[in-house]
Formats: sequence, structure tokens, C-alpha cells
Amino acid sequence: MVNAETFRQMALSFPEAEEQPHFEKASFRVKKKIFATLHEKDKRAVIKLSLIDQSVFCAFDKNIIYPVLGEWGEHGWTMIELSKIKKQMLHDALTVAYCTVAPKALAAKV
Repeated sequence: MVNAETFRQMALSFPEAEEQPHFEKASFRVKKKIFATLHEKDKRAVIKLSLIDQSVFCAFDKNIIYPVLGEWGEHGWTMIELSKIKKQMLHDALTVAYCTVAPKALAAKV
């Protein structure tokens, strides 16, 4: 339900967020730390969450939002199916991901 451009606009709406290439995908960073990546071709995104936040978001629907397979997922990296997620839930998840990675002073502005 969300296209790549909408995802990009949401991710870049946070204070000091910037887009940079990361291998074959786009990464979204704050103070050089990645809080999200965008896989346009697959219509997926990956965000960084705490394990508690990951469990909360994944409880909604594991067909839409779920841990990345393997060790990355065990560290909070979470896959989002952009073609299935509603805009408001994506915004909520991106906000949490940004606040997980951002310095406290920037996270307080959100």
C-alpha cells in the first residue's frame, strides 16, 4: 500500500535524516547510522528496532512485518512488505526506528 517514493519521503522527514547508497539499495541514516534501507525492486524495506519494539510490530501481522532471517533479525533488523503495510503503521515503525538510532536530542524532536 506504500510505494518507494512515499517511503523515501517519510524516511527523509526526520531531523537530519539523509539518503545514501548501501550496496544495491538506498539507506537512510542519521549521524551516519542506518535506521532503514529501501529495496525498491522487491518493494521491501528494512528498519532497525529494539527487540521489544520488533516483537510489538511483528505481533500485528507477520506477513507484513517480520524479523530479517538469521542473525540480523536477532539484532532487531525488521523487514517490511511495502505493498501490504498501511501508511500510518509504516510511519509509526519508521519513527520508532529513527528514535532507536538517533541521538537523544534529535529523537526528542520527533
